[in-house]
Amino acid sequence: MTVTGRLELVALDAPDIQKLASFYTDLTGWEVVREISDWITVRTGDGQEIGYQLALDHVAPQWPGQAHPQQFHLDLQVDGHEAAAERAIGLGATRLADGPTWITLADPAGHPFDLCQKDGAGSAMELFAVTIDAPDAPALARFYADLLGMKVTYEGPEGALIAGDGKNLMFQQISEYNPPQWPDPAHPQQAHLDILVDDLVPGEVRALELGASRLDAGGERFRVFADPAGHTFCLTL
Repeated sequence: MTVTGRLELVALDAPDIQKLASFYTDLTGWEVVREISDWITVRTGDGQEIGYQLALDHVAPQWPGQAHPQQFHLDLQVDGHEAAAERAIGLGATRLADGPTWITLADPAGHPFDLCQKDGAGSAMELFAVTIDAPDAPALARFYADLLGMKVTYEGPEGALIAGDGKNLMFQQISEYNPPQWPDPAHPQQAHLDILVDDLVPGEVRALELGASRLDAGGERFRVFADPAGHTFCLTL
């Protein structure tokens, strides 16, 4: 398998990144490792990273419909998900739905996230997966597995999972899927993936071969693409 890049992080859009980063660090105990005017990076206990990108025109998702879809969500694991949910609400989250072993909430920017019960995990909160909506979850899983050198570890009617280098990406099957149309704020990306490459030129060639589309944006150290489902991602140095 030809590995194009390495998954660096997911970045969530928000009109107030200080507020959103503070929400997640207060909830999880993770730490801020980078902060500039339009970007904050938070690191989890096991070394994964999540970015918060300033988007002044951000339009919040309205879960669970597809008129203003979530596009991405975080799956967080903790032992004691009900107590964690109450803590999240106290910090500004909104409770959306309950499942057998998880609770779905919206963060202060409107992004849904799931608190999933993991017995024996202790009070430390873990990032299990970044979950991406898709009209064909297995196909999008294979695209990213090929792009990132990760392995498909699960495939079923509700979606697919790929894993590698201590990170998971999940792909959720969505009927009547409504793709982002970046940079149109009426059809916002909500989030994007940053993928590290050694060289942008062969990275672009490989991404296009796999079915990505180049978008009219970028700079000396990054290029912007849409995956086959329309989600934005960046190849970066």
